[in-house]
Amino acid sequence: MFWQASLFGVCAPQFDAEFADVRRDHLDDTSWVDHAPRWLRGSDQLLDELVAVLPLRQRTGVRMYDRIVAEPRLSAWWQEQHHRPEPLPMLRDMRLVLAEHYGEPFDSIGFNLYRDGNDSVAWHSDRHAKVVTNPVVAIVSLGAPRPFRMRPKGGGRSCVWELGDGDLFVMGGASQHGWEHTVPKVRVTTGPRMSISFRSW
Repeated sequence: MFWQASLFGVCAPQFDAEFADVRRDHLDDTSWVDHAPRWLRGSDQLLDELVAVLPLRQRTGVRMYDRIVAEPRLSAWWQEQHHRPEPLPMLRDMRLVLAEHYGEPFDSIGFNLYRDGNDSVAWHSDRHAKVVTNPVVAIVSLGAPRPFRMRPKGGGRSCVWELGDGDLFVMGGASQHGWEHTVPKVRVTTGPRMSISFRSW
């Protein structure tokens, strides 16, 4: 069964509310990831809608290694505590279904737009792992697929997934404590990619 939000018409984006195609992989004894290819159908339409309504901006003053630079991607943020509705009604539908499935409140949503192959994010773990034990982060990727890599903190062999076209990717267990991830630059891409990250603060 695929969920359809009321904002869109007959050809509206739809997502799998039953999580029928989710596959879980264990990174180690305490860390896991879930992956559901094309969990969201019609992701390009949702990408267009979000680019039109989100206050996307390039953050400055980001420390990268030993320099302060402009972040090489565009970002926007929504939090339930600000008492504003989600930027699109479908995001609320997705958030509530993911929250119920994973037993998490998912009270914030981060949006990151990778405009082309030059946009990226360096190796990191999500910052809220410093205040939340074993946080679950659910990512829905829209647009052109890009490599998403994870590796043990301190270095080691990385795992890679090509995420885009409505893929759902969830990091759980101790993955934010013992692992880090990146979206590296690429020479060739077929278009922009946006990640929608659902988190609990």
